[in-house]
Amino acid sequence: MCGIAGFIDPSLSPSDADSLLTRMLDSIAHRGPDARMSYSENPVHLGHNRLTIIDLSEEANQPFHYMDLVITYNGEIYNYIEIKTRLTEKGYRFRTQSDTEVILAAYKEWGPACVQEFMGMWAFVIYDKTKKEIFASRDRFGIKPLYYIHEGNKFYFGSEYKPLKLSPLFKNDLNLNQISRGLQLGWVCYHDETYFEKIKALPAAHNLRFTMYNAQCTIEKYWDIDLSKKSELQFDEKKEKFREMFAESVKMHLRSDVTVASCLSGGIDSSAIVSMVQHLNPGMKYKSLSVYYVGKDDVDERPFIDEVIKKYPSIEPNYFSPSDKDVEEYFHHALYHTDVPCTGSSFVSQYFLMKLIRQHKIKVVLDGQGSDEFLGGYMHTFYRIIADYIRNFQFVNAISLTSSINKKLQKNIADSVVHFGKSILSALNDEQCLYTIEYRNYFPFLMNISSLHPPFLLNVKSQNRTENFLYHLLSATSLPSLLHYEDRNSMAFSVESRVPFLDHRLVEFAFQLSTDDKVSGTETKYILRKSLSGIIPEAIEMRQDKKGFVTPGETKWLRGPLKHLTDPELVNADFLNKKKCLKILNDYEKGNNSGSLLVWRLAVLNYWLKQV
Repeated sequence: MCGIAGFIDPSLSPSDADSLLTRMLDSIAHRGPDARMSYSENPVHLGHNRLTIIDLSEEANQPFHYMDLVITYNGEIYNYIEIKTRLTEKGYRFRTQSDTEVILAAYKEWGPACVQEFMGMWAFVIYDKTKKEIFASRDRFGIKPLYYIHEGNKFYFGSEYKPLKLSPLFKNDLNLNQISRGLQLGWVCYHDETYFEKIKALPAAHNLRFTMYNAQCTIEKYWDIDLSKKSELQFDEKKEKFREMFAESVKMHLRSDVTVASCLSGGIDSSAIVSMVQHLNPGMKYKSLSVYYVGKDDVDERPFIDEVIKKYPSIEPNYFSPSDKDVEEYFHHALYHTDVPCTGSSFVSQYFLMKLIRQHKIKVVLDGQGSDEFLGGYMHTFYRIIADYIRNFQFVNAISLTSSINKKLQKNIADSVVHFGKSILSALNDEQCLYTIEYRNYFPFLMNISSLHPPFLLNVKSQNRTENFLYHLLSATSLPSLLHYEDRNSMAFSVESRVPFLDHRLVEFAFQLSTDDKVSGTETKYILRKSLSGIIPEAIEMRQDKKGFVTPGETKWLRGPLKHLTDPELVNADFLNKKKCLKILNDYEKGNNSGSLLVWRLAVLNYWLKQV
């Protein structure tokens, strides 16, 4: 895991270019503190801050040269050993044990199609000295970030906003569409957009080519999920295959020349990973790291974590409980590293978790991100499942499931009616329409911009409402923002966070399953629970509540250690509707906590704007 930055800019002198590249690398030094190197062949300048994970030798430092190719790369290709074997059989020779060299040899052999062979997470830029062109790529889910600015014959890139803000091409113009998505929906990224008009993101599963002779920049999608493929296996066979694929993914994600540990929340996802690590390596000493809170109305997940520890006593648990003083002291540092105005409080807990990991001198951790999105882990998945029943005229099933869910959640009859009404709404409308309604109506619309078209597009990928919903959770509405936080929080402490659930082969298989395989009755992530039965503790397998990344919450922190964020001047931005904002703030000041999340988003946006 590393930080990359560089540019092609014929207008800069060699000395000015060297100085600029140094400052760009300085801005992301936290991403790779173990080594720094650069490559310059005017007007091409590539830089790299390295965090040593695989092949710790200096020979594997980057930018790395292979024949007429030079690469700067952030990520891990977990199947590099298998690819290397195939390339060796074709006559390729290697001087290191790194996956970096394998990428370049694969590019030599297969060209841009090489990315189809990779299983892993990556953001890389390859400079072809013969063709005088740049080839860049980002992994299928966008686990690792890559940003750029292109203007004429100039091209700048970097792992974060920070190095690009040093570019002479950068302007501080805000992208109001992204600000509105953040406020109204909680998304901190969308497709190729960022919070700045000038900075673009290379979207997940896309390649980019910049050719110097004509200054042309082309972007192409290389992968997508095929929703038309369906498995014909019986459930027991599906369960077995899922377990095998998950075990293989965890095994591959453990490849490292440094110690690997795991985040452990007590939920089924992180517990599944830790349990599988122990199942594959019985008795292996292994660290887990967890954050918890103890206080009135706070949720302490240690009882569930203890269930994993009791089943696998070789695990060494490590805990940290952030105090209000910690939250107040480190909030600025956390927000600085995220690059964006964070739209909820969970990122703060994750920040402290990564801080704990680094304090234990751990460089690599496994985390459970991604499972909820493709296995139906969120409770609002049920609106779409019931919607599919309604659309298929299975009204008895629709009413029965609504009743069961609300009984499980201990809701009253009125709540059941509302729940069923939302399901009917989901039956009548596609995801684009549903999110448009949410964008305009769930919170008061606070932007002084008016458009008939919302600033997002969620195409219909399947007539099945549930499949369409899960597809967009993975590609647009949920996972991209979570992965943004995952990357920034981990790299703030020079930690590589790996996400075994996002092995693309596992995800592709999950989309071949029926809805009943993923959600059975009121039981979410059904195939995960059943495939790992006996491997995960029974208390975890049977656990039905969904906690997410638990924090004391926006209300408690905004009325406590972060009270200073609720600055009355926060509505002075001319793109905000001042009247609506003041009403929300006044209601909050009078003790109405129902709008705390929106107050949080306004307050953090205001704080972020002061730092821009």
